[in-house]
Amino acid sequence: MNAGTIPTKKGGIPPEANNVLNQIENRKTLYRRKMIIAFIVLGLLLVATLMVIKLDFKFMLKWLPFVLAGSGFTFLVAFLAIALACFLAVIGALGRMSKNPFLNSFATSYVSLIRGTPLLVQVYMWYLALPQIGKALEDLGIEGIQSLVTLPAVPAGILALGVCYGAYMTETVRAGIQSIKLGQTEAAKALGMTEAQTMKRVIFPQALRVIIPPVSNEFIAMIKDSSLVSLMGVWELSYRAIKVGRRHFQSLEMLIMVALIYWAMCILLQYAQEKLEAYMARGDRRT
Repeated sequence: MNAGTIPTKKGGIPPEANNVLNQIENRKTLYRRKMIIAFIVLGLLLVATLMVIKLDFKFMLKWLPFVLAGSGFTFLVAFLAIALACFLAVIGALGRMSKNPFLNSFATSYVSLIRGTPLLVQVYMWYLALPQIGKALEDLGIEGIQSLVTLPAVPAGILALGVCYGAYMTETVRAGIQSIKLGQTEAAKALGMTEAQTMKRVIFPQALRVIIPPVSNEFIAMIKDSSLVSLMGVWELSYRAIKVGRRHFQSLEMLIMVALIYWAMCILLQYAQEKLEAYMARGDRRT
């Protein structure tokens, strides 16, 4: 062996470096084990707490399928609302960045108004106030407008959630687009691309990597806020649980059960969000 050479193991890794890697891996394994133990302890504490307050678990299991049947409405409202919100967010972000005074002021007013009023008020505006506006327009001579704007509960809930979250996501999309360096736009112009082509082919694909994680957070929040459509009589998760709880005077059991269902749904969505974030940032993060 030549002087100054470092003895290596199979694969070309020096023993010292291999020991450091093993120590790092051991620390990660130990951390994961402690995390699992902590989650188990927290789960046991939760179960013990539920037993101490003497919940009627048989009653909860009996009505669990009935309550879960409302999850279809919950996902329907949330998925359609997030689709509408994404569309409005892109339009609103482009309007906020527009040099046209009318488009800019309209988009700014939309974001300010919606973000400045409670979501519950907006839900009632779509469901209860819109027919009154239609009646006033009919009095002005526009025939049939009242029946056209009198919305069923589910479409009203989708519009309320979509328009509300679209305003919040407008700022997310705008920030994502503006996070792309100006040199990207200048390079696209140098290649002869129009503004529309630059946005479609260069800016927006890169901005998606910044936009998608916070949009995923908004979707998780929307799953929970979809419970507001229960105020309009939609038979989703919350409405079914509250109805059963009031009828049998066991509201605590039903509210805890529906809270655990929403929690489980959010955990699954959070897991999907983490996987999506890792996929979108696979070129920037360490493995």
